[in-house]
Amino acid sequence: MGKNLAMWFVYCVVVSTLSAYIAGRALTPEAHYLSVFRFAGATAFIGYSVALWQNSIWYRRAWSTTLKQTFDGLVYALLTAGTFGWLWPA
Repeated sequence: MGKNLAMWFVYCVVVSTLSAYIAGRALTPEAHYLSVFRFAGATAFIGYSVALWQNSIWYRRAWSTTLKQTFDGLVYALLTAGTFGWLWPA
């Protein structure tokens, strides 16, 4: 289990780094909280959830499973977006 948690941590860091890159390129340092939240949240949601949808399309994974994983990704994306909005330089 330790190896899986370490890999998940690295994955979270990669998604957060990509979210930071996109938000950093699209927004100024003085950007408002909601703008940062929107950019970082959308990018994180794509990183955590959207790629899973193809498993139900191509590999016939149950859509109920994919929707549950999408909800988990939404929670992670909201946490990522909130953290970025909170810590964004003002």
